Amino acid sequence: MSLRPMIVVMIVMAGAGQADPLPSWNDTDAKARITEFVARVTDVDGDSYVSPAERIAVFDNDGTLWVEQPVYTQLLFAVNRVAELAREDPSILTSDALKAAAAGDIKGVFAQGRDGLFEVISASHSGISVDEFTEVVQGWMQTARHPDTGRAFDDMTYQPMLELLRYLRDEGFTTYIVSGGSIHFMRAFADAAYNIPPQQVIGTILNSSYQVIDGDPVVMKDPGLFFNDDKEGKPIAIDTRIGRRPIFAAGNSDGDFQMLEWTTAGEGARFGMIVHHTDAEREYAYDRDSSIGGLERGLDEAGDRGWLLVDMAEDWKTIWSSGE
Repeated sequence: MSLRPMIVVMIVMAGAGQADPLPSWNDTDAKARITEFVARVTDVDGDSYVSPAERIAVFDNDGTLWVEQPVYTQLLFAVNRVAELAREDPSILTSDALKAAAAGDIKGVFAQGRDGLFEVISASHSGISVDEFTEVVQGWMQTARHPDTGRAFDDMTYQPMLELLRYLRDEGFTTYIVSGGSIHFMRAFADAAYNIPPQQVIGTILNSSYQVIDGDPVVMKDPGLFFNDDKEGKPIAIDTRIGRRPIFAAGNSDGDFQMLEWTTAGEGARFGMIVHHTDAEREYAYDRDSSIGGLERGLDEAGDRGWLLVDMAEDWKTIWSSGE
């Protein structure tokens, strides 16, 4: 055998022995499209090569990286927090929404509409420093359990998505969370859950102020909304925080549509991905008619826009980071 065929055989054997970067993904078109895209943008000799500095990947959180049904995790935290605060000071219950939250009545909170929901979020996320709030969230995460499964919430991250985050980072991507959840709530667990540090978490921003309390400079969380990181807000937040248009964007609802639209409208190789919740047996099945994580426009337009629609039931071997 000549030297050249021997080299070819060695390369093939080496490639065959490489570990699968996405072992929790079935060998479907979804997995193939992801790995093919990554191969193209990291091939220094290829026409689609993208420098590491420009390999920006952005991910929604709720419903994309971890569970969002039957109610957003952050709202469960907020309801629990209001109840705790009300036990210390019942006078804070100045509205029907806050009274419902203190009673643990999620449906009663939803009945008050968007304003009622935000009132509960605002009351539960203010009057405390950022550092103290982080400790409160982390303490809650240690004991809180999902209402349907009884699992800890950090056990209900999606294993295939954790693998995708790791795979992209291994290939020179920088991964960001860009979500409608509040920035300080997500920063409290994102590093431990996803290996995404606080400075790479972008979210909804509530009002805050700089204060010196008893000689200690702190950033205080105040009532009220400063910036809503949802829908058209997501590209704005990415532009102001990152300063580069991503080349990879993943979401699961129409709240992520503009982020995917803006990402994939850029020049060169681009990738848009939607996690479609189709697995009622292992997780949940929902899209068009869901008040949480509703997906209609993205479902209708993904094909024409060239976005990957990930079918959880078909494309994922495993759902949860804790197994199953």
